[in-house]
Amino acid sequence: MATNDKLNDLRARKEKAALGGGEEKISKQHSQGKLTARERLEKLFDDGTFVEIDAFVETRCIEFDMQKKKVAGDGVVTGYGNVDGRLVFASAQDFTVIGGSLGEMHAKKITKVMDMAVKMGAPFISINDSGGARIEEGIDALSGFGDIFFRNTLASGVIPQISVIMGPCAGGAVYSPAITDFVFMVENTSQMFITGPQVIKAVTGEDVTFEQLGGADTHNSISGVAHFKCANEEDCIANIKKLISYLPDNNLSDPPVYQNNDDMNRVSVELDEIIPDGSNKPYDMMDIITRIVDNGDFFEIQKHYAKNIIIGFARLNGNTVGIIANQPNVLAGSLDVNSSDKAARFVRFCDCFNIPIITFTDVPGYLPGVGQEYSGIIRHGAKLLYAFSEATVPKVNVIVRKAYGGAYIAMNSKHLGADMVFAWPTAEIAVMGPEGAANIIFKKEIANADDPITARREKIEEYREKFSNPYVAAARGYVDDVIEPAITRPRLINALDMLASKRESRPAKKHGNIPL
Repeated sequence: MATNDKLNDLRARKEKAALGGGEEKISKQHSQGKLTARERLEKLFDDGTFVEIDAFVETRCIEFDMQKKKVAGDGVVTGYGNVDGRLVFASAQDFTVIGGSLGEMHAKKITKVMDMAVKMGAPFISINDSGGARIEEGIDALSGFGDIFFRNTLASGVIPQISVIMGPCAGGAVYSPAITDFVFMVENTSQMFITGPQVIKAVTGEDVTFEQLGGADTHNSISGVAHFKCANEEDCIANIKKLISYLPDNNLSDPPVYQNNDDMNRVSVELDEIIPDGSNKPYDMMDIITRIVDNGDFFEIQKHYAKNIIIGFARLNGNTVGIIANQPNVLAGSLDVNSSDKAARFVRFCDCFNIPIITFTDVPGYLPGVGQEYSGIIRHGAKLLYAFSEATVPKVNVIVRKAYGGAYIAMNSKHLGADMVFAWPTAEIAVMGPEGAANIIFKKEIANADDPITARREKIEEYREKFSNPYVAAARGYVDDVIEPAITRPRLINALDMLASKRESRPAKKHGNIPL
C-alpha cells in the first residue's frame, strides 16, 4: 500500500471513530437535549487544544457476538487539553456506542488517562453518560469499575477530581462520582441511582420515576450526592470552568491568583447595620458574604442542600478562599446532620488543596430533636470538629452574632486551631442562649420570686449583659480582636496576607479515623 493510501486509510479510520455510533444515534442524542461526547469536550476545552488518546481501542470480548459490535474508541473519548490555558485531563462516555456501557477496554482507557493526570499533577474531569456495566463482558466490566474506584481513591487529595453526569449513571457507575470532589448534574437529562425504578418496583413495590429517584433535583436537594444543578449542558460546562478557576492544579501547588480590581481596603458601612436588633430575628448571611468578597462574586456549592449552612469559593484580593457560613434564614443557622456533613467535607477539600478557610459564625447550637439524635447528630457533628482540627491551611473566623455551646467550638473556633478569630460587637459567645441559661442558673430565684415572669425577664437580661457579648471571650484571648463590621474585608485580607507563610505539622501517622 502506497504512503498516500495509508494516510487516506488513517484519515478514514479517524473520521469513522469520530462518528461514534453513527449519524442516526447522534441525532437521537441531540433530540434528547444532549450533546455527544466529543461535542462536550470541544466546549469544555480551549479551541484546538484537546488531544485524544486511544481513539482506536476496541473491545476484546467475543461473547454474545460482541465482535460484531466493535467500534473504535469503545464508547469513551479520553485525552487532555487546556481549560482557560491550564492542563486538564478528561474522559467522556459516548452513549451512541453500545449505550456508553463500560467494558474492559473502555475502563482501561479511563484508568490510563487518570494515571496520566496524577503523574502530571493536573485536574481530572469525568463526563458520565452510560447504561452502566457492559453485561456481555461480565466480570471484566466489574473489574474495570473497581480499577477506576481504586484510582479515584488514590488521586483523592492529590488532584481535583470533577464528575459530570450528563445522562444515566446507574449501578456500580455511581460510586466513582461519589468518591470524587464535585458532582455536576443537568436538569431533566441526568440521573444517578443504584437500582432503577423497575427493580425497586419489583423488590419493594414502590412506584417512582427516573427523575424522582435520581434526577438533578433529587441529588441536589435531598440526598446531597451532587453539588451543582445546571439548566443545560452549556450552563454546566460554564460552571465547571468557573469552578476550576478557583482550584490549584494539584496538592503541591497554590490556586491561581487573579488581578484584583476591587479595592482591598474597601469599607462597607452597610455591614454596621446588617445584624437585626433582636437576637432571634433572621437575616440573609449571603448579604454579608457578598459585601466582603472581591466584586461580590461568591461561587456557592451545594446551594440546594442543607441550606442552614453555606459553602463556596470566593476571592479576597485576587486569592481563592473557601467560605463556610451559618445561614440564620434557615433553621436559625443551627448545625444538623446534613449541614455538618456538607461543611466537614468542604473543609477537608480546602485543606487538601491549600485553600484558606474563612468562616462566618452565627450558630445557636446543634439542632435538637429525636430525629436528629436517632440520625446520629453526635457522630455527624463530630465530623466538623474533626475536619477543622485536622486542617492546617490558614483558618480565620468571624463571629457575627450567636456562637453558642458545642456549635461555637465546631465553627472554626480558636480551640480547634483557628489562626485568627474576629468578632463583631454584635457577637454573643456563651454556653447557651440567655433564655435557656437563665432558666438553669437562676431557677430557684425565679421560682421563689413574687413575680416569676418579671424575675425571669430580669435574669435573662442580667445573663445577656454578662455573657452575650464578645468581650469575655476577648479577655481570655479566644477572640483576637473585636472589629467594626465595616472593616471586615480589609482585616480579612490583612490576616490572610500575614498567614500566607503559615507552616503547621501534625503527628506522623498513616491517617486519622474520622467519624464517618
